[in-house]
Amino acid sequence: MFAAVPPARAQSSADLQVAAAREGVVVIYAATDESVARELLRDFTRLYPGVRVEYHDMNSVELYRRFLAEQKEGGRADVLWSSAMDLQVKLVNDGHAQPHRSAETAALPSWAVWKNEAFGTTFEPVAMVYNREALAAAQVPASHAEFLRLLAEDPHEYRGRLTTYDPARSGIGFLLQTQDVLANPVVFWRLAEAFGRTSIQTVASTAAMLDEVAEGRAVLGYNVLGSYAMTRAAQDSRLGVVYPRDYTLVLSRVAFIARQAPHPNAARLWLDYLLSPRGQRLLSKSPGFYSVRADVPADEAAQALRRSLGGAFRPIPIGAGLLTYLDQKKGHSFLRQWRETIAPPVP
Repeated sequence: MFAAVPPARAQSSADLQVAAAREGVVVIYAATDESVARELLRDFTRLYPGVRVEYHDMNSVELYRRFLAEQKEGGRADVLWSSAMDLQVKLVNDGHAQPHRSAETAALPSWAVWKNEAFGTTFEPVAMVYNREALAAAQVPASHAEFLRLLAEDPHEYRGRLTTYDPARSGIGFLLQTQDVLANPVVFWRLAEAFGRTSIQTVASTAAMLDEVAEGRAVLGYNVLGSYAMTRAAQDSRLGVVYPRDYTLVLSRVAFIARQAPHPNAARLWLDYLLSPRGQRLLSKSPGFYSVRADVPADEAAQALRRSLGGAFRPIPIGAGLLTYLDQKKGHSFLRQWRETIAPPVP
């Protein structure tokens, strides 16, 4: 059984800082590249020199498994921060988080908070990425329906030249594709059929998908994390990024404080910093990362994106709905249908 956690209450900022400094360290398990988090970590350390940050960057599945394995000895992590929204929500649902309430958590939109335990920290639209040397901007589909029409009109042109996540090997791929099913099942499965006809390449990571497109082995990648695509495109002129105008899924990296956190006050201090206007402004300096808070002014690029897409943004709500496809039976059924659709058996 888990040890009892005192009811969440708002601490004064001064009291929290003193208590966190007494603990002296915060241990963060993250599925967020340290290159993205580096300035946040530096700024936090400047603000709170009495709290050392131990930051462990790993992939989302490794984070999930390592955290669970360590619970038998009481746990090492104070905060878990990951883009695998479904796995994070499962951990919270299974009793591995403790509640937290503060002025910063109160400023979040309702879809970004669950049970006062799981908190969305970013606003990251999901994109398509394309090779600008192989496709002119006018050839790039602006919606899921356009993409489907493009593949129906000329499947041979795209044979072996498309890429997406393999949901059996990529946690984020599984999340995004099952959310596509919930958003528009008819269009998603018709797209999957078109992927099968064009022999789509499936990969296990965002980096692999971006490499395939940048190097010309694929001309277009579907359902890529926009934050990573924008970061890479800022450094590589071969890559272009487009957000579908019919609907654009929006992912939010979920953070929670571990129920058995060895340093709970330092964890609260870090989480409040991450959600604060200061932390959100700093985080949103990374290309493709936008603030989850409405009261943090967006930069010019973010404002232009919001104007162009408007109501097409479809944030993935943090909550029990994310557990649907983690049910073993439903998950296996989805993967079986995916495999049979993109690689139908030879008659």
